[in-house]
Amino acid sequence: MLLTRLGVPKLWHEDPDVFWSYLRYTVAPVMYALTRAVAYGIEHVPPTGGAVLAANHLNAIDHTFVGVVCPRPVYFISKAELMEIPIAGEIFAWGGAIPVKRGEPDREALRRARDLVANGKLLGMHVEGTRQRTGQPGVARRGAAMIAMQESVPVVPLGLETFGWSFRHPKRCAAVWGPPILLDDLPRSREGSTQATERIRTEIVRLWQLAGEADSSGFPPILSDGTRRSPLPKPSVGEVRRTWAESRARESRA
Repeated sequence: MLLTRLGVPKLWHEDPDVFWSYLRYTVAPVMYALTRAVAYGIEHVPPTGGAVLAANHLNAIDHTFVGVVCPRPVYFISKAELMEIPIAGEIFAWGGAIPVKRGEPDREALRRARDLVANGKLLGMHVEGTRQRTGQPGVARRGAAMIAMQESVPVVPLGLETFGWSFRHPKRCAAVWGPPILLDDLPRSREGSTQATERIRTEIVRLWQLAGEADSSGFPPILSDGTRRSPLPKPSVGEVRRTWAESRARESRA
């Protein structure tokens, strides 16, 4: 793609973590204003270490919305068609997104996803595999559970209420995080991943219902299950400098 061929990614050492810090610093304030973003339970996101972030998918803005309300970079699995959109596709690629071909096995995407979580990154997945146009979470696929089980990392569940948002009809959007889900008690088999997927989906639906509760209740400081409203991440110049320095240090060690 044009901007990549021109060498633009060299501005951030072609390091997705550095790019995320730039993106969050410039885009987060705009996204907060457009969506009047509200988040609950952000403290459940592990500050370090590999994990799979598993969320429902209701709106085209979900990738960006999750990216700015999450306190650490998210390496999304995205449909290949999205990555082919001019400029937008490049931005997702710069942020470390993994393109996946829908409707067919994609072993290369699976390998890259496993490598990311094995190397301490937060992998973002919408469990239905595609946007749900009914306004409710759909049937979950086994991908998130399989990767988490194969790499022995937790699943961080996230319920999103973004349905109906658009530039013409903006509405307040909510994200509710739940405690990490451990799957060590389940067998690494098809049956085990099916059970894990149902466990993950059940929790995502619960969190989505809490997000709806928050909306209908005027976004109170505490939800009915005790989850507290969280301050939104505040990207700063300091974060950009820190990630830049860390990237330079990794380069030096390499």
